Amino acid sequence: MTQQTSAEQAPADQGLKSAESATEVAALPGARLILASASPRRLALLQQIGIEPDALLPADVDETPRKAEAPRDLARRLAREKLDEAAAALQRSGGDERTWLVSADTVVAVGRRVLPKAELPDEAADCLRLLSGRQHRVYTALCLLTPRGARRERLVESRVRFKRLSGREIEGYLGSGEWRGKAGGYAIQGLAGAFVVKLVGSYSAVVGLPLYETAALLEGEGFPVRARWGAMA
Repeated sequence: MTQQTSAEQAPADQGLKSAESATEVAALPGARLILASASPRRLALLQQIGIEPDALLPADVDETPRKAEAPRDLARRLAREKLDEAAAALQRSGGDERTWLVSADTVVAVGRRVLPKAELPDEAADCLRLLSGRQHRVYTALCLLTPRGARRERLVESRVRFKRLSGREIEGYLGSGEWRGKAGGYAIQGLAGAFVVKLVGSYSAVVGLPLYETAALLEGEGFPVRARWGAMA
């Protein structure tokens, strides 16, 4: 889950004053949001709640777990590193003081074992066989950098149970190619939705971005989350 782009720069004379509140910042016509990802899933989720990012600014970070690093800690660290890298890139490009920057990372784990983002059929097959007939956890960490430089974080943990998968089901899913690049070797929003017996937690977090927490963080920091809702009617 990586990707990138950039954004236009707004006039400097509309920059923030340190005394301005988050609500006042949101009222500025240049209020902007950048998603530190080029994941089509995260973009679609933001669009689902009426938020169209002004730019995508993916961060290329090493996602290798550290020795004895817990899955939840890995998700938090990677989301922070993505935010830091995107913030540094934004600053190098001239920055924009009226920008909210959002990053996220999703980790699929069985116990303390972190499952890879499958790139090869054998990797995906190993993941599916491991997930078959059992419960696993999905950790999605969310980070927000506000125009005032404040940082906010959330970690959402969801539990997913798969049905017992037959060899034919695994082969059929591998043939779809849908698993490629997906944490745990599956995409819950696609064909693999038919494998899910039970989900406790946030469906959108399993897809890649927890919508309730994202909207709550942005709204709490003054971003106009519902600004476009009327235009969507």
